[in-house]
Amino acid sequence: MLNREQIKGIIPHREPFLLLSSVSSLEPGKSAQGTYEVDDAGPWFPGHFPGYPVFPGVLQVEALAQLGAVAILSQDSHQGKLALFAGLDKVKFRRQVKPGDNIQLQVEIFRARGNFGIGKGTATVDGLPVMEAELKFALLSEVDSNETK
Repeated sequence: MLNREQIKGIIPHREPFLLLSSVSSLEPGKSAQGTYEVDDAGPWFPGHFPGYPVFPGVLQVEALAQLGAVAILSQDSHQGKLALFAGLDKVKFRRQVKPGDNIQLQVEIFRARGNFGIGKGTATVDGLPVMEAELKFALLSEVDSNETK
């Protein structure tokens, strides 16, 4: 199992945008399972939506993408690279995610060639599906320091 500090050793995301609490299963370059505990103090809740807080769908997709990045970047040949979105397909939201929910995430990488890949991700809360997506990613070998400013 990987905790948040170990996850930070693989992907560059940091608070408040690190959307993984732990990784419970990892097969480098192939798959990963993890969780995100939706903190009711999340900075998005006051505005999404006042009086009816819902964890934004785009952040659910981002959590899956971060888990996929852990899976692909933990592979020896990709360590130290940066994984970026290249596309999204077949995104479906099934249920709302509320403050205090514990999202179970699963990603399987089914195509990875060179610096491009595709994975399928699913998310559940209490065993019920909340969303699914096909994630496309590109890997950058070197990050220009001017691009990150």
